Amino acid sequence: MFFRTESFQDFIRFYPIVATLIGIHIFLWLTGDLLQISYFVQLERLGNGNNLATADGEYWRLITPIFFHAGLAHMIFNSFSLVLFGPALEQMLGKGKFLLAYLGAGFAGNVGTFLLGPDYYLHVGASGAIFGLFGVYLYMIYAKKHLIDQANAQIVLTITVIGLVMTFIRPNINIYGHIFGLIGGLALGPIVTSGAKTFTMSFSRSRRRGSDSDIGFDPNRWNKRRIPWRRFLPKFIWGMLVILIIAGLFGRFF
Repeated sequence: MFFRTESFQDFIRFYPIVATLIGIHIFLWLTGDLLQISYFVQLERLGNGNNLATADGEYWRLITPIFFHAGLAHMIFNSFSLVLFGPALEQMLGKGKFLLAYLGAGFAGNVGTFLLGPDYYLHVGASGAIFGLFGVYLYMIYAKKHLIDQANAQIVLTITVIGLVMTFIRPNINIYGHIFGLIGGLALGPIVTSGAKTFTMSFSRSRRRGSDSDIGFDPNRWNKRRIPWRRFLPKFIWGMLVILIIAGLFGRFF
């Protein structure tokens, strides 16, 4: 459920909302933070969480901070979390309800930050929305047990506890965003899980179609022994992402 074995093409095909959100994260970081393109730098200034600006009527800032991040490590960590925990929910809930859960929880986190945070507080990041996904999973665990098995439920509970502990002990964390994002996901749970289906590895079934009936002799099969890039490249990318995340986490402690 949370262990990703899809190829890059399969991931985009079966989880288009998650893939699009990650693409937005990467694009905005590349254009605004890395390349410093003036238009996108200004866009981030207009879209970040700013309690004073929100109080002055710039209410779009209750949604837009979800898409921006403060640096490479922040962007990678949130995007990788979405890669791991978003696909199952997108398939189970459907595209529309998944997007409602994600944006709704992020909105709840930003509202909580606006109401309880200091007036001068600035914030960005998808963490509140991602905590909201955990809120939906927690609702499943306690109200719709048929949607998630015990092993995956234990993973969710463990990661949620670790995430909450880290929220309070790590510096520069939007505590309000995390807590209210989680609460928002729990509150949206009854709505978005209505009609939800259990997660299935649909991509594997699509690959197997016709495989048993297409057995035949290929005279050129011995000439095709090349590096299996389609299988190797996604694993290499995920491995590099893990290394970058670990490096980013350690970099915050040292």
